[in-house]
Amino acid sequence: MRVVFMGTPDFAVPSLKKLAHDHQIALVITRPDAVRGRGKTLEPSPVKECAHELDLTVLEANRMTSEVISAMREVQPEVLCVVAFGCILPDEVISLAPYGALNVHASLLPRWRGAAPIQRAILAGDAVAGVSIMKIAHELDAGDWCKQASCEIGSKNTKQLTDALAYLGADALSEALSELKDGSLEWQEQDEREVTFAPKVTKQEMKLTPEDFARVNVLRVQASSDAAPARVSVGGRSLRVLSAQLAPSDVSVAQGSVTVQDRGLFLGCAEGSIELLEVRPDGKRSMDAQSFAAGLQKSQMTWQKL
Repeated sequence: MRVVFMGTPDFAVPSLKKLAHDHQIALVITRPDAVRGRGKTLEPSPVKECAHELDLTVLEANRMTSEVISAMREVQPEVLCVVAFGCILPDEVISLAPYGALNVHASLLPRWRGAAPIQRAILAGDAVAGVSIMKIAHELDAGDWCKQASCEIGSKNTKQLTDALAYLGADALSEALSELKDGSLEWQEQDEREVTFAPKVTKQEMKLTPEDFARVNVLRVQASSDAAPARVSVGGRSLRVLSAQLAPSDVSVAQGSVTVQDRGLFLGCAEGSIELLEVRPDGKRSMDAQSFAAGLQKSQMTWQKL
């Protein structure tokens, strides 16, 4: 299939590589260079970097201008493939290619339509997460889907789960294009009765608190990201929690209290307790929780929500 590929972040890179190998990519459209991470300099998107490595033609765009749409028409794509591009596509673009526009969405639709499906699946305690290959529709993530693939969430954090789903999505997308071309692809309508939504995760809802169950706090850490980190105040010191787990059943810590036991750092919750494994105090580098605990005084053995 002759493809115009639209994508921006790391999640889209496996799909770009897979389609470049299995199909023909006529044009790559990605978001312009931007300040990314903690740096202050402009950096290319992961998709742009990958496209250059693959010697593909790249066009940068924040929105679908007439010039961008003209460039897409000129390469005469059979299909558009969208993987976390970050821009709403108008009807003129969706109908531009004879086989339409396909999107890789990181959930098992109709569950978790929206901006943060991976984090929402973790926060909800879902056993599995997945990807869906869907038609782009007017309503957010409401199009018919043709392929789905899934994996167990287990203890995977947001980055690990995102990486796993990116490769599942790449394989499913390439397979869908082949079946679309030969006419064997089958589409499924979404059951509106089973729809759940995945709004963007806010910093406020990721803050750990003694008033919640231990499992809720551990899931916050697991779902943490740079944009919405899991944060807490321990012994009067603000820090980001990078890794944590449920404490063993034989560890008992009062709600709101901090205990250092067998070199482990434990926080008491409304039900159960959690063990911090890796933290980053404000203004400091990441460290294991044991090193952080070594600096705590007996008078500081409490914790609270920031």
